[in-house]
Amino acid sequence: MNKRTYVGLDVHARSVKACAIDHDTGEILRQSLAANEAGIAEWVSGLQGPVLVVYEAGPTGFGLARLLVGAGIECLVAAPSKLQRPPGDRVKTDARDAEHLARLALLGQITPVRVPGRADEAARDLVRAREDVRADLMRARHRISKLLLRHGQVYSGGHAWTNTHHTWLNRQHFEDPALQAAYEAGLETAELTLDRRNRLDAQITALAATDRYAPVVQALMCLRGISVLTAFGLAVEIGDWTRFTGSTIGAYLGLVPSEHSSGASRSQGAITKTGNTHARRLLVEAAWHHRRPYTNASRDMRARWDAASEASRVRGHQGNQRLHRKWEQFEARHKRRVIANVAVARELAGWCWSLAAAVQQEQPWTDE
Repeated sequence: MNKRTYVGLDVHARSVKACAIDHDTGEILRQSLAANEAGIAEWVSGLQGPVLVVYEAGPTGFGLARLLVGAGIECLVAAPSKLQRPPGDRVKTDARDAEHLARLALLGQITPVRVPGRADEAARDLVRAREDVRADLMRARHRISKLLLRHGQVYSGGHAWTNTHHTWLNRQHFEDPALQAAYEAGLETAELTLDRRNRLDAQITALAATDRYAPVVQALMCLRGISVLTAFGLAVEIGDWTRFTGSTIGAYLGLVPSEHSSGASRSQGAITKTGNTHARRLLVEAAWHHRRPYTNASRDMRARWDAASEASRVRGHQGNQRLHRKWEQFEARHKRRVIANVAVARELAGWCWSLAAAVQQEQPWTDE
């Protein structure tokens, strides 16, 4: 990166520490700034150009990066997990962190994260809000079922959390007023949380049908286990699929084995679980669907294929066959199913990439 000035920013909610290194003279300029994006951009604009600005991804978001890029200043948002720090460096301050970022930028040792557009970030927040509500609903239901179990009430009318089960829950009554109040509070929480989840599902479904997301969503839905919610979640979490390859998408999602090898020994462990947690969970859940036999596509799957392109339909059918064969191979080897499922999820990520990247190559993806 042939820049004149390299700037590291340690950004917090109320303050920013900045460090600028002049590549030509070696001069180091340190500055304390208010957490004001316009003020930061004005200070950076006064430095000798061209300038490269780096700050860590974190809770302060991407607004500063978008502002700087809009002002014609190159800005990278660094992946915190990829920042190299000497083991002997035991003193950590905001000023030293800013200087550390500036020096890494000077050496070209910054691994940037993708800066989403405002619309994409809003869509991603919607998906993650639905994820939070899903977890809240699961906890609320567990509290109800365990409260009933503690008092000898066990439902035996079929699957739980169906309409029949809800009717049974509303018929339960306890003589003790305190216990009845606790039960009614838990039941109300679960019902209200379910309503919140349903509202978010409707909003996600509507957004997935828009021109920006529909092509990728429809292509991903050609694979088993990937419905509208899963496809849209993958689409907004990953964004531009063309920046990956079939072999690198698994590493980005943390689905590749960890390794500690030295000399002639090679030792692999559990998956790394780095990268995008939300997308990884969606793929692991979807991979379980490929364990069931796959002979003829279901009516629901054929309806999804009708909405996708011919190339996506053919590719999706091939992927469904391949992923089920992988399951059969693992079952024949008596592989633990949780481990086999993660391996299938890693391959499923590659099939998702092949479908989504093909669509985005025809319709180039732009951050909005």
